[in-house]
Amino acid sequence: MDLIVFDLDGTLLNENSQISNFTKETLQLLSVNDIAFTVATGRTQYSAEHIVEGHNFILPHIYSNGVIVWDPKHESLSLDNLLSTEDVQYVLEGSFLQKITPFISAVDDNNQHHIYHPAVQHPVEKKLLDTYLSRANSNILPVGQMPTDVHITNISMIGHSDDIDAIQTLINSQTHLIAYSGPAAEGSGFKWMDIHHNQANKGSAVEALRDQLEAKHVICFGDSDNDLSMFAVANESFAPSNAKAEIKSAATDVIGHHKEDGVAHFLRERFNL
Repeated sequence: MDLIVFDLDGTLLNENSQISNFTKETLQLLSVNDIAFTVATGRTQYSAEHIVEGHNFILPHIYSNGVIVWDPKHESLSLDNLLSTEDVQYVLEGSFLQKITPFISAVDDNNQHHIYHPAVQHPVEKKLLDTYLSRANSNILPVGQMPTDVHITNISMIGHSDDIDAIQTLINSQTHLIAYSGPAAEGSGFKWMDIHHNQANKGSAVEALRDQLEAKHVICFGDSDNDLSMFAVANESFAPSNAKAEIKSAATDVIGHHKEDGVAHFLRERFNL
């Protein structure tokens, strides 16, 4: 069987971070033709599940760059390569120097999602909190209320590009941590950043899912640094034309822009949908 794995932002989603009608119809055609597909995203489960819901994503979903795997069929959650409270403290200290607010994503023993954060410092952070995080199926609490035994999956932040770059350099100086960043939808002067344990990656999670499903051929789509690990384990990998240059170089081929349903157009041609 073929297994298709989609990154979300900048790949399957349009410029409004949504699945377009054309892409939605394409996913339906994949399902009708029994072509297996799933998602592997840097997004947390709580920020992505409303996007994929209702679009026939019935196989296990890979979230937080492989830290979280959610099986919707059995309603089971698995966690791997978590962050420690010491890691959180290190990030808090580094972000404080740049006056950036980190948003700490965690899961408790009942598989309930929580977001912990210090006081927000900038309007763009307040907008993120009000517009995006508050819509999520997650409890949003002050960082002082974070239990010591909670399972910390990742840390996210948004800020001016120079400030994010400075924190990213600090984080990546730690051998067990890794930070990914990219342009933020809030404007050209802003970047987002996600921080994980460096053993957490999409590739390992895709590899495990491939073995679980006994898939013979894996096709991956992605546009950013965190997609390279799954490109490495895929039989074929495709980058939209909007992807970073190094991602396009690593891909089997380059397809259409994410704003123009590049993935969906490719799939319709590839599988005669």
